[in-house]
Amino acid sequence: MVLKLKTPWRDGTTHLVMSPLEFMQRLAALVPRPRLHLIRFHGVLAPNAKLRALVVPQEPKPAAQAAQPAECEANCAHHRPVRLSWARLLKRVFDLDLEHCPSCGGELKIIAPILEQPVIEKILMHLGLQARAPPRAPARGPALQAA
Repeated sequence: MVLKLKTPWRDGTTHLVMSPLEFMQRLAALVPRPRLHLIRFHGVLAPNAKLRALVVPQEPKPAAQAAQPAECEANCAHHRPVRLSWARLLKRVFDLDLEHCPSCGGELKIIAPILEQPVIEKILMHLGLQARAPPRAPARGPALQAA
């Protein structure tokens, strides 16, 4: 296998000749180990550096008030829920805001998901909406698309 270099090296080399196995070895050396951060900070920017607080901007500290235990549990990082709610995921992906009323903007609370098909159909029929999805059109081949 011959690899042409973008710019010649100092010694004038313009091409590298290697076997496919050598090429794969060089390529594999460029792949990082799994679950390894690619950016590492050293010196003052290292995570445990003593002078890091003087260099990295910090959030302003709130007034010294005794935090109530219930408030601390809700706001502390180690007490936050790990997963996002379905409402927040739908907001992120489809821009559907299920946490606020579309009419007045007030907060909505999700009581329970409805998963049973007959119950879903009954609710949709009561609201005057179609209970079934519209039928799918057959896929068009290249001959039909050109016409």
